[in-house]
Amino acid sequence: MPHTPSTAATALPPTDRPATPNRRAWLQQGAALTGAALFSSLGHHGVWAAGSDAPEKKEVKIGFIPLTDCASVVMASVLGFDQKYGVKIIPTKEASWAGVRDKLVNGELDLAHVLYGLIYGVHLGTAGPKKDMAVLMNLNHNGQAITLSKALAGQGAVDGPSLAKVMAQKPREYTFAGTFPTGTHAMWMHYWLAAAGINPLSGAKLITVPPPQMVANMRIGNMDGFCVGEPWNHRAIMDGIGITANTTQDIWKDHPEKVLGTTSEFVSKYPNTTRAVMMAVLEASRWIDAGLQNKLKMAETVAQKSYINTSVDAINQRILGRYQNGLGKTWDDPNHMKFFNDGLVNFPFLSDGMWFLTQHKRWGLLKSHPDYLGIAKQVNRVDLYKSVAGAMGIGVPKDVLRSSKFIDGVTWDGKNPAQYADGFKIKA
Repeated sequence: MPHTPSTAATALPPTDRPATPNRRAWLQQGAALTGAALFSSLGHHGVWAAGSDAPEKKEVKIGFIPLTDCASVVMASVLGFDQKYGVKIIPTKEASWAGVRDKLVNGELDLAHVLYGLIYGVHLGTAGPKKDMAVLMNLNHNGQAITLSKALAGQGAVDGPSLAKVMAQKPREYTFAGTFPTGTHAMWMHYWLAAAGINPLSGAKLITVPPPQMVANMRIGNMDGFCVGEPWNHRAIMDGIGITANTTQDIWKDHPEKVLGTTSEFVSKYPNTTRAVMMAVLEASRWIDAGLQNKLKMAETVAQKSYINTSVDAINQRILGRYQNGLGKTWDDPNHMKFFNDGLVNFPFLSDGMWFLTQHKRWGLLKSHPDYLGIAKQVNRVDLYKSVAGAMGIGVPKDVLRSSKFIDGVTWDGKNPAQYADGFKIKA
């Protein structure tokens, strides 16, 4: 349940690094542009508080799954950033991604902290019911992982290549879990296995398990490995049942992960509400990444029973980039989970959405090549994001496509998606 913020809670503590001139200007401009000024800067006129620019819907239900990366939605509510922009966010804890999908489609939820690939799956009808959907902004980059069971690690399987060796030497049915068939974790797991020479379709069994149930299922031997968001990978290490083989930032540095998603219908019906929620969540994202104390406060908050329901120490290390693999290795990863990173996290690159479509085609979820760019333009609301970010003084990239090199050495730049999708040796 959202808390009424105190003045102290909403104050931004000093950051851990000096603000650059551009960054300082963005922060100052964002702080100054509130209420009527924000909405008028988006091209609206009249009095925001009582006129046509007011949010059409005063309360919005935003679904979330108990994962660390739900933090910007939760903190937007807890710190009162939602009220600043004229809305009240009701964070609604959900049990599974299938439940989030169903409630978004039927309108029980207004928006959701949701898997990138789920939104695309619903938009194309490859993830159950078909409905026009919208990605409003990214919520985070990085911060998921591939966990292998302690039993497998004991046989020498501690990363992709060594797992492939163990599977070849000791043939049996190996089971791995993702969290939703078209979602990010399923795609990371498919990609990671294939990069190690393991065909995820013919050489392994892949199942779907809700994130909070991953650790319990591994404990009783239901799977050999899983891909999930934090804190469940670190929880598996703390509970002595799993090891971290790779982080997902090892697979794709600064990859998109969860998004703020909704239906196209909601955006059309409630445009001012949509903008207000985006502003509140963007401000919370900026707050989380503004310094060490904010991150620790966030960890204490989301660990509570009403959100993730775990111990704070399961969350507060990896959000700072402090990793261990469960076998004695520790390291500091600068590419840990980011929520803002001077706004680079939140921009909905068209190439990110297109990448999920290439993987859906690669693994047979799509039978033929879709209109990759056309669909990404429909789903990812780049213009809406640019208008909101501009009003808040948050910079945006010049290009809607970006280039990234993956764990297998293959580069994705969004320029020839069909050729890219067909270019993999291991595919459906």
